[in-house]
Amino acid sequence: MNMIATKDGTQLYYKDWGTGPAVVFSHGWPLCADAWDSQMKFIADQGYRCIAYDRRGHGRSSQPWQGNDYDTFADDLADLVICLALSDVTLVGHSMGGGEIARYVGRHGTSKVSKIVLVSSVTPLMLKTENNPLGLPVSVFDEIRAGVIKDRSQFYQDLSVKFYGNNHHLINKVSQGVLDAFWLRGMAGGLKNQFDCIQAFSETDFTEDLKKIDVPTLIIHGDDDQIVPIEASALSAAKLIKNTKLSVYKGGSHGLADANTDQLNADLLDFLNT
Repeated sequence: MNMIATKDGTQLYYKDWGTGPAVVFSHGWPLCADAWDSQMKFIADQGYRCIAYDRRGHGRSSQPWQGNDYDTFADDLADLVICLALSDVTLVGHSMGGGEIARYVGRHGTSKVSKIVLVSSVTPLMLKTENNPLGLPVSVFDEIRAGVIKDRSQFYQDLSVKFYGNNHHLINKVSQGVLDAFWLRGMAGGLKNQFDCIQAFSETDFTEDLKKIDVPTLIIHGDDDQIVPIEASALSAAKLIKNTKLSVYKGGSHGLADANTDQLNADLLDFLNT
């Protein structure tokens, strides 16, 4: 397997498909790089080099006890970019991965970045606070923590239904196979890492990170996202990033990579080619 070692010795798995301008994909919680397979195959076939990695504690990467926070995740991404000698790279992040990209820019700038895509991203802040009234109450995240600790396997099975919007009987319902793949990818990660990530993706404020983005950015979000509601995320983020295009998928769920595959692939390719 392709592996790199981060500064603290954590082993990160990555897949590297195709040749051409580099596109790096960062996955959501509690998944792994495989969540981007449909996009990577399509984009690589169009003449791009597609790289996706398993966040520390997820998938095939090692499961360190410490470092399950966004500063470390951003530094891990920087290690990957440096190790693979990437430049003029497009960074694509889904959900939690969108925060990873934002914090990467906040800590490392955009000297190696040409474009950014945020898909169903948690940015700028998920938690409801006095200054973020559109966010979700902490009780929502307490319930996630309780579910992960009590019965992670069943919790992920139940979560997959909301993740892809199958409970809303959308046109773009996914198959049982896709739901099963969500469960499988989630269970491959470390319990401690995934538990710590709940606080990270819910309480980290990316407002100042987003303000530092100075490259063309595409924000894609479903207006029926039950995991990261669009009002406190995409609509707010679009106001903070200078050169931004916002694309709202009508009836779109949180899991756009599998529920709206063709639409997302086409939008990604169009943005890459622009």
